[in-house]
Amino acid sequence: MTERLDGPQAPLEDDTSGGSASGPDETPRKQRLIGPSPTVALVFLLPAAVLLGIWVVYPIVYSIFRSLFDAAGNGFVGLGNYTTIFTDPGMLTTIRNNLIWVVVAPIIVTTLGLIFAVLTERIKWATAFKLIVFMPMAVSLMAAGVIFRLVYDEDPDKGVANAVLTTIHDTFSSSQGYPEARPREGDQSAVAADKGAVVTKQPVQAGQPVLIPIVGIKPQIMPSDAQPAKAAPPGNDLSGTVWFDFTAGGGGKNGAVDASEKGLPGMTVEAVKDGKVAGTATTADDGTFRFDGLPAGSYVVRLPQSNFQAAYHGLTWLGPTLITPAIIGAFIWVWAGFAMVLIAAGLAAIPRDSLEAARIDGATEWQVFRRITVPLLSPVLLVVFVTMIINTLKVFDLVFIIAPPSVQPQSNVVALEMWRVSFGGGNNQGLGSALAIFLLILVLPFMIMNIRRFRREDT
Repeated sequence: MTERLDGPQAPLEDDTSGGSASGPDETPRKQRLIGPSPTVALVFLLPAAVLLGIWVVYPIVYSIFRSLFDAAGNGFVGLGNYTTIFTDPGMLTTIRNNLIWVVVAPIIVTTLGLIFAVLTERIKWATAFKLIVFMPMAVSLMAAGVIFRLVYDEDPDKGVANAVLTTIHDTFSSSQGYPEARPREGDQSAVAADKGAVVTKQPVQAGQPVLIPIVGIKPQIMPSDAQPAKAAPPGNDLSGTVWFDFTAGGGGKNGAVDASEKGLPGMTVEAVKDGKVAGTATTADDGTFRFDGLPAGSYVVRLPQSNFQAAYHGLTWLGPTLITPAIIGAFIWVWAGFAMVLIAAGLAAIPRDSLEAARIDGATEWQVFRRITVPLLSPVLLVVFVTMIINTLKVFDLVFIIAPPSVQPQSNVVALEMWRVSFGGGNNQGLGSALAIFLLILVLPFMIMNIRRFRREDT
């Protein structure tokens, strides 16, 4: 049996080797012939290599060369442009903003993506939730900037952010204010201004209605629920009326409640005795107020300063203080879905046996998440985190669209400053090229980190 098996194998070896015995260099030669020849590979790679050289290599080399010259490109300045980057106050603000971006945005995006990916495994409508969260990825960054420029509008009637804040604020406290309002001046007026508040000139007692005429209220500030003012009826309690002492078209009597004049609803009224607030009341729609249960005695009636402050309209999101956090919020809205999808894919690849074994051993869900889920997801989390760092270093559209021109110096980033200096009116391509190289140096370590990780995964 052995001889018959050996017999047919010899001709096969002879046919493969061309009738001669295989030498020691035959196997490497055969391996080199497997697949397309180097010439064919070079022909296919050459167009891509040429385009890569034109669009990537040449611009980098030329930017390095151009960064060594002045704005006109004629005078050699050496490293002067790079020195400007680290000495100019505006440039230092730009670098500080980029550091904020790199530290804050990737951490929040990765954390939210992890939370969403873990929680969506426990709900039935996970697909719909993922679709909603991932949907902003279908919107360009420029369109996202336009959307959030409206979201952050300071007017609560336009901006969603301030509409939510004012709604929450008004739920727990009144936001009605009468800025620029003041007491009517004149000999017959019984009230006067006192450090922003309005107080009666003389102490008053129960049974003596208090009249507090107010002027200086703009028509657009007058509440829609304001009713015609009425004089408070006399009684045993301390009462009175706060009203807008102005008759349209003239007429009426100063310091007296006329039929065409409106009360001021929502005013806080205080009864003060011996420097302490003894009671508080709020004016009705017709401007009347009444203190219930006050002890007998004389009181000074006061409208506190809070009545004459502007109504709460939310935060100035697009101001110099909040502009960078506001733009980072828009960035998170766009990229949180991307992080969630990647992490969810990694989560689906985790062996369920490890998770179930930990639960059987008595581990809580938090311990399973912290000790097993997160360590097994660490490669995916690193990919998301590094990708977000690269994206934050390149951010341009959101800052350019969301930040108003008046606060762009406070929200500036390196990518936007590079464009602004070179083409946005600065006309200093020397400094712009230096910023481009500086940005490349910042991105390069994270790109190398990704490449090394891909190579380790391939091996």
